[in-house]
Amino acid sequence: MKKENVDVLVIGAGPSGSVSAAYLNKHGVNVKVVEKTKFPRFQVGESLIPRCMDNFEEAGLLDCLMKQGYEKKYGARFIKDGVKGSFDFSKKHGEGWDWTWQVPRDHFDKTLIDEAISQGVSVDFETEVTDVQFDGTNSLTTVKHKDGSESEIEAKFIIDSSGFGRVIARQLGLEAPPKIAEHGSIFTQVKDVNRPEGVEGTTITFEIIETEVWFWYIPFSNGNTSIGFVGPMEWINKFEGNTTEVLQEMMKTSPYYYDQFKDVPYLFEPYKVENISKNVTKLFGNGFVLTGNSAEFLDPVFSSGVSFATETGLLAAKLAIKQLNGEEVDWQENFVDHMKRGVDVFSTYVKEWYTGNLQKIIFHDKPREDFKEQICAVLAGYVWDQTNPFVKKHNHIVRNVAKLIEMEEEKITE
Repeated sequence: MKKENVDVLVIGAGPSGSVSAAYLNKHGVNVKVVEKTKFPRFQVGESLIPRCMDNFEEAGLLDCLMKQGYEKKYGARFIKDGVKGSFDFSKKHGEGWDWTWQVPRDHFDKTLIDEAISQGVSVDFETEVTDVQFDGTNSLTTVKHKDGSESEIEAKFIIDSSGFGRVIARQLGLEAPPKIAEHGSIFTQVKDVNRPEGVEGTTITFEIIETEVWFWYIPFSNGNTSIGFVGPMEWINKFEGNTTEVLQEMMKTSPYYYDQFKDVPYLFEPYKVENISKNVTKLFGNGFVLTGNSAEFLDPVFSSGVSFATETGLLAAKLAIKQLNGEEVDWQENFVDHMKRGVDVFSTYVKEWYTGNLQKIIFHDKPREDFKEQICAVLAGYVWDQTNPFVKKHNHIVRNVAKLIEMEEEKITE
């Protein structure tokens, strides 16, 4: 059986794997990527947040993205019962990028990995990991190729960026209950023939149907738009029929977007995903680390997926280089604890979104500008900035501000 030797094996060629591999290659590491599918391939998660721009830039992947003409995302809009709440990334607390993109992920992901290949990264597509054996920090991975043949890859370290494939998590039995309530989603794309002109048609929008049910509208520069619903599985399962029929019925619950999409055919049969959130018992072990969705996925509501994927991918690559150079790496402190601080902040906002507390703040008719700027920085992905009170005090500040709004409203009605 053919055997290949590398310093680092990266499993998965999505944004996390591309960032890891490109950064490693940039710093002279012999890296190999194996990817189960053929690119381009469909992937959900089309809305980015500004923090990931820093990661693409550091990995040397930003220039290629700048040339693609993707729809620029300058903020986000929320709608509930006709009331609108908007966030402008240029009006956020602290430093950082003021914009990012809305992207068709098939094209976007292929652009990233193609750039990594052009920089010298070795990538095998349609190659599935069938077995991984560890000997200390060294590993022997068996892969199956498109033609049915098998080969082996010896590596000094593995970065698992396999996304929802969750290769190492499944191999080693690391799956764990999610931190966020069990929600599901149904989604597709359309040729947006009724798209309004200007900002109205290009702004990513989240329409709240019920406190725990919302609709997304993500327009792309190619004229297509991603549409979908997220809600508790109990709500989703109320709708009967195939996924096209279900989504058509769900659209009737959207006062704002129903007319725009009621007669528009779907570009593909809608996908249904049950229990979106994912979690694992540990993020690293002797010879491996989990990044992106292969580690943990919260919820799509604030588009944090690609940001956390690239954040973990970049950090994993940096620490792997140190370990390969013989330095002592404390993966718990420098990887897990660091990422946990950011994930915990975002988890709070996701949870408080579904309790309705964050929605009270977003739709308040007279918001405090400093509060709005600080929340905007969180939504932009800058969740490690301890100068931001809405980061530092995330455990209680959203709940407390929502309570103050309730008290104000009670006084008005008295």
